[in-house]
Amino acid sequence: MKLLSKKALVVAIIVSITVSMAFLPTLACVDYVPRKIPPIVSTYWLICNLGRKDLVILDIRSPDAYNAGHIPGAINVPEAEWYTYDPAPPFNASLYMEMPSVDELFGLIGSAGITKDSCVVVVGSTSGILEPVPLAFYATAGITRVAITLLYAGVRNVAILDGGYDKWVYEGKPVSTEPVTPTPVTYDGKVNEEMLVSMKYVAKAIGKSIIIDARDEVVYNGEVLEPWCTKLGHIPTAKNLPTPSLWNVKTDERGDAVYITYKHIAALFLAAWRIIGWNWYKEIIVYCGVGGYASTTYFILKEVLGYPNVKFYDGSAQEWTHACMPTVY
Repeated sequence: MKLLSKKALVVAIIVSITVSMAFLPTLACVDYVPRKIPPIVSTYWLICNLGRKDLVILDIRSPDAYNAGHIPGAINVPEAEWYTYDPAPPFNASLYMEMPSVDELFGLIGSAGITKDSCVVVVGSTSGILEPVPLAFYATAGITRVAITLLYAGVRNVAILDGGYDKWVYEGKPVSTEPVTPTPVTYDGKVNEEMLVSMKYVAKAIGKSIIIDARDEVVYNGEVLEPWCTKLGHIPTAKNLPTPSLWNVKTDERGDAVYITYKHIAALFLAAWRIIGWNWYKEIIVYCGVGGYASTTYFILKEVLGYPNVKFYDGSAQEWTHACMPTVY
């Protein structure tokens, strides 16, 4: 994350105090469990904690990318294994990027040697092209998609590496080509059933809850139709908070992303506040096209900023539009 100017630092301090005061009731809740690790960790934090016994570094890149080089001690479970995967058209044949069944998910987590008490840092790629298709954005969102899947399964201490593997390499930090084989365990976490909401739930929440569309503005406004949707526009009353607006992008001379990091927490808070206002405890439902961008917005609102009542609509616009539900623009 970039250093702030003096003026920005003053604003950040004011915002931080405001956020802290606003969340005091939340911290006093009986069911609040403090984190063992920050939700977003820096490359510096990670290199200082590499020897930590409860730490699991989860590299979600492809096996080829992992074998070519990875953070020392990292295990490899590719992103596509963490959700249903059927990206080929026609998209209405089955929903793409949905949560796997609980049995499948628990088996996957256990095979990775992860327990409910593990401290997991999810590492992925944040580099790549931005045009004509923003593959770097999709890859970055994939990191939070895996992170919220672990949270859904009951792993409380889940973090993401800011800048991903690309920033780690860019800074010249150590890499390894020695594969790490985890010791399987029987995972016995508790699913967070309140986290996910259905299409019917969202339909009833229109006009009552704060609904956030995490897609790009041109998609939200009905100017562009995504390939997995059948209708233009957004869910009625939904407000737009484009996920890419939460990121800082370091680009090369070609305009491609070298790596992507998150904006300062003060900027993240202000972006959320413009949409949510002071409605700390009001229900917030986040969705996007298929569940990638929305995972990032969910993670920021819930895990980083601490909003207590955030829900994730996994079916997102692909399910909503294929069911001929109403959209506006």
